[in-house]
Amino acid sequence: MALIVALWAFAHATKAVDPVLLPSPGEALQAFWKGLSSGTLWGDFEKTIVRTLVSFAIALAVAVPLGVVLGANEKIYEGIEFAIDFFRSTPASAMFPLFLVLFGVGEKTKIAVAAFGAALAILFNVAYGVMSARKQRQLAARVMGAPRWRVLTDVTLLESMPQVFVGMRSGVSIALVIVIVAEMFIGSTDGLGQRIMNAQTIFDMPDMYASIFAAGLLGYVMNLIFLVAERRFVHWGGK
Repeated sequence: MALIVALWAFAHATKAVDPVLLPSPGEALQAFWKGLSSGTLWGDFEKTIVRTLVSFAIALAVAVPLGVVLGANEKIYEGIEFAIDFFRSTPASAMFPLFLVLFGVGEKTKIAVAAFGAALAILFNVAYGVMSARKQRQLAARVMGAPRWRVLTDVTLLESMPQVFVGMRSGVSIALVIVIVAEMFIGSTDGLGQRIMNAQTIFDMPDMYASIFAAGLLGYVMNLIFLVAERRFVHWGGK
C-alpha cells in the first residue's frame, strides 16, 4: 500500500499523468475526510453495504442448501454442471439487460443480479466441498451405525466447511463488485458506484479517487471478516 501511494505521489509530482486526472494522495485523502465529516460519503457507503449484504444473504440462503444437495448427488451435479459453469463464466454485466426486463429499473434489479452472481460462486464451492469430503470418515460413521442424515450433518458438512468459507468470501466479493457496477449504470441516486460516476462526470477527481478508496476499503474489510471467522470456526480445516 505504501508503495502504491509513493508511486502515486511521484506520478503527480513529476506530472507523468495530467494533474487534472490524477490529484495528489493528499487531495484524495482530504476529499475522503470531507465526505466522511459531511456525512454524504457515509450515506452512500451505507447504501452499498446494505445492498451487498441483502444480495449476499439471498445468495447464501439459496446456494448453500442447493450446493449440499448437488454435492451429495454427484450424478445430478454432473447433469447440470455445464449450466453452472456456463453462467459462472458469463460476466454479470452481460446479465443486466435480462434482469432489467425481469425486474425493471430499481433496487430489485441491483440486488437480484448481485445475488445471482454471488450464488453461483457459493453453489460451486459448497458442492465441491461436499463432494470432496473424506470417504473414509463417512464410511467410519456408517460402520458405527450413524444414519445417513447424521453422516451428512456431522461428517460431510463439517468436512466441507473450509470450502464453504472460500465460497462465502468469493460470493461477498462478487456481490460487492456487481452492486457497485449496478449503482453506476442502473438508475441509482445513491451508493458508492453512483458517487464514483457522478464525480467522474463533473471531473471532481479527488472525490472520485476517495470513493474508489472507500469501495476498496469496504471489500477488504468484508474479506477480512470472513477470514477471521474462518480461522475462528474452521480452525480444524485440513486436519
